[in-house]
Amino acid sequence: MPEDEKRRQAISMLTDKQSKLGRLPKRSDFTPEEVCFIKQKLGPFPRALEAAGLKPVTKPSAALLSKQKRKRAALRRKQNKSSAVGNGIPKNTDQEEE
Repeated sequence: MPEDEKRRQAISMLTDKQSKLGRLPKRSDFTPEEVCFIKQKLGPFPRALEAAGLKPVTKPSAALLSKQKRKRAALRRKQNKSSAVGNGIPKNTDQEEE
């Protein structure tokens, strides 16, 4: 069975259980073998529920975090540059040789 099909099967297990129970499924609603299969294909149980679309994503993606980090760094550089110029500190901080 191809990996993509196994992933769909794990998602189907979660969604079927939700429709049967009328609530979010818990680990205890599955056999240990089923839990192992779901975690193997979809990751930790909370992430598996997110992958199946049963639970909203609680953690931002790595790409979004990286983009936010780059924006903060650019803003800090800009602020440091403007404060150095405003204080009369020359941009080139190399010391002159005597």
